[in-house]
Amino acid sequence: MAGYTPMMQQYLAVKEEAKDALLFFRLGDFYEMFFEDALTASRELEITLTGRDGGQEERIPMCGVPFHSAEGYISKLVDKGYKVAICEQVDDPGSVKGMMRREIVRIVTPGTVMETKTIGESANNFIVGAAEQNGNFGWAACDLTTGELYVTSFDASTEKARNELNVYRPAEAVGDEAANRRLREASQGALLCTLREENGSASELAAKFPGEAWDAQDAVRLHALARLLAYLGETQKRSLGHVRAVRFYDPQQFMALDAFTRRNLELTETVRDRSRKGSLLWLLDKTRTAMGARLLKRWIDQPLLDRTAIDRRLDAVEALNGRWMEREELRNELKQVYDLERLVGRIAYGTANARDLNALRGSLLRIPAIRALCAGLGSAPLAEMAGAMDDCADVASAIGTAIADEPPVSVREGGLIRPGFNARLDELRVASTDGKAWIAELERQEREATGIKSLKVGFNKVFGYYLEVTKANLTALPEGRYERKQTLANAERFVTPELKEKEALILEAEENMTGLEYELFAELRDRVAGHIPRLQQLAEQVASLDVLQSFAEVSAERRYVRPGWSEDGYGLSVADGRHPVVEAVAEGVPFMANDASLTRDAAILLITGPNMAGKSTYMRQVAMISIMAQIGCFVPAKRAELPLVDRIFTRIGAADDLVGGQSTFMVEMKDIQVMTEQATERSLVIIDELGRGTSTDEGMAIAQAVIEYVHDVVGCKALVSTHFHELAHLEHSLVRLRNGCMAVKESADGVTFLRKLTEGAADSSYGIYCAQLAGLPSSIVNRAYSLLESAAAAENAEPPRSAVREESPAPEEPAPGIVQLAMFEVASSAQADKPRKPAATQADKIADKLRKLDVLRMTPLQAMEWLNDARNLLLESRDPI
Repeated sequence: MAGYTPMMQQYLAVKEEAKDALLFFRLGDFYEMFFEDALTASRELEITLTGRDGGQEERIPMCGVPFHSAEGYISKLVDKGYKVAICEQVDDPGSVKGMMRREIVRIVTPGTVMETKTIGESANNFIVGAAEQNGNFGWAACDLTTGELYVTSFDASTEKARNELNVYRPAEAVGDEAANRRLREASQGALLCTLREENGSASELAAKFPGEAWDAQDAVRLHALARLLAYLGETQKRSLGHVRAVRFYDPQQFMALDAFTRRNLELTETVRDRSRKGSLLWLLDKTRTAMGARLLKRWIDQPLLDRTAIDRRLDAVEALNGRWMEREELRNELKQVYDLERLVGRIAYGTANARDLNALRGSLLRIPAIRALCAGLGSAPLAEMAGAMDDCADVASAIGTAIADEPPVSVREGGLIRPGFNARLDELRVASTDGKAWIAELERQEREATGIKSLKVGFNKVFGYYLEVTKANLTALPEGRYERKQTLANAERFVTPELKEKEALILEAEENMTGLEYELFAELRDRVAGHIPRLQQLAEQVASLDVLQSFAEVSAERRYVRPGWSEDGYGLSVADGRHPVVEAVAEGVPFMANDASLTRDAAILLITGPNMAGKSTYMRQVAMISIMAQIGCFVPAKRAELPLVDRIFTRIGAADDLVGGQSTFMVEMKDIQVMTEQATERSLVIIDELGRGTSTDEGMAIAQAVIEYVHDVVGCKALVSTHFHELAHLEHSLVRLRNGCMAVKESADGVTFLRKLTEGAADSSYGIYCAQLAGLPSSIVNRAYSLLESAAAAENAEPPRSAVREESPAPEEPAPGIVQLAMFEVASSAQADKPRKPAATQADKIADKLRKLDVLRMTPLQAMEWLNDARNLLLESRDPI
């Protein structure tokens, strides 16, 4: 550093402490960046790059941002994955001669952002500590903005790490080399990971979290948490007073939902555009507080497996569901409650201002009314919650006594403290007020004494108080009493001995008053910080109540019912079930409800039928109903008796993994591989379009093998859909499998998808008809029907295998059974007007349906409709009967 100026030497010394961060170096009213940091920041923030002399021959690259608007620039850099070290002037400018001392006061990283505008009010910002050893994985997740801290451990596998990542979606991770490698693999390289090898001890953590039970045997959890806390201490450089309670949990307490299932069921965001609208979270979110919205997402991400805990939630929802007026009053009260969790976070950080304290007080004043409403609903869980609520009246009273009704945003400009709170402050205010009154009186007296009507008394921060006289009136001033202080273009400014004396008293009073106000405010803020555990407990209770009323509001609005539990703990029975999100999005359009029944004797339902008939929607709604029940919400059905499902596996629709180099078929096989490893008897498996993406023969073979594995080995409940209606024969060989199909009505006008599940198997996939509905040109549609007829004819005409001649045909002759495709054959005008029928005659199709018809279950009207449709089809086709 030799040769640099003292200021640049100081900069370089500070930069050594944060080599992996961009250093915001405070110089006056700006944060400046130098050298490589300046080049990076100017490029990423699109700000001007300049230079500065630093004692060397070459100018040092430099750029800067105003300190009062630095938050936005820091957020942009952090969003792009950078760390930002903030270096402040730590000495009082008025008491230091020469260069001021500067220190890094905080390092902002993606996982330690505290600004709500950057994160979003209803979103968490988690940072994870991780450790891996002896086949176990330790996990500690913390949100600094709210003080939440969750700790667990599980078997070290990429799949389980991915599941936890999907629950918390952390912005950053801190761990050892093995843990970071696994997290990068689980996140496909999207997670920022920092290497940290040192470990902590149970005694150290016990000192930080008194009252918590620490098991020294579970070393992997300790190491994960210790690494996280060490990193937070190093970057935040302050006491994290709001991170006080550790919430231990076992992942087996919750329904396991892998990444594919969360995506396919669209629990918190849609598959198409990752939008919140169209997800289950969007549907159920009628919360009135930001902390309630965050808790709702966590409940959806972690459905419960404890029936007692679920029933407590359902009891509360039932009580709120049946009392509209009380629920509306409760919603109005909750609307007035601010984000207690983040208010507490700012108080602990020392960044809360007077308006934050008033927001806290206003929220606390709503608690008695909320508590009274809960106690009067006649629900044991709600009454218990009301009894446990601490309204922190002493905290609210202390804030109300001290803080002014409308304080300024800044805590350094005065106006924070209410009159009457502090005697010395009141004295200073009187001195300041009287002094200003004396100044006003002085202006009146001087005008009278000099006869100058335009004479005025003014003030600025550089020259203090002064008497200003225009140059035209200078001759009217008496000699000897006025001392010239400043000359302007059209006026002169003067002071008098009396004015100088009063100025000293006024300015001293105002300076002391501002300083005293800040001291009183900081003291009050520290007192409130001493009650953080009480405030955090209250915030948790209010958030839970908010989610429960949200469930009740949606359930009442959408006519949901309380689910019951199956007697044997296995069977699933739903009457008139509906897909909650599809029904909500298609507002005003009747939704076709369907029953669902999976029992020990009929655990697998094999669904066949065409595209667009509603197979995927039906299977999804069964899974959604199970999830909604296990988070404690009513469900969209007429009646539902459900088991506790420990895991849901889904494979729905096509999805390539281009980054991972995997095709649709490979992704499907990966999903099924995870299912075969982790599914238990209590699981629910949903596979849509099983066997797609490969040849028909291989696809059918794989589909049958998977179904047999689920039936014979796993033994769980399963919904499987396939286009291979030939697999319907499995109903005869697998005793616990039943066939189902989506009803289709054929008439002279075409095909109608009824979106109703019926017993039996479909005899056609109607793929070409769906292509026609999609708007494909008539020439393509008719050509497809022609090819289908040719293939069917060739198959029917093929002689028995024993009679086939061994000789190969002549080279110039086409091989038997092979059809040359003419992709651009133009159909006749008559063909273009009306699509051709498949090869099978209508008589054959009607006869086949007649064989499968359950006549004894049909009403007379249904039988007459069926016969009329069959007659119309025969008349139209003119097929021989």
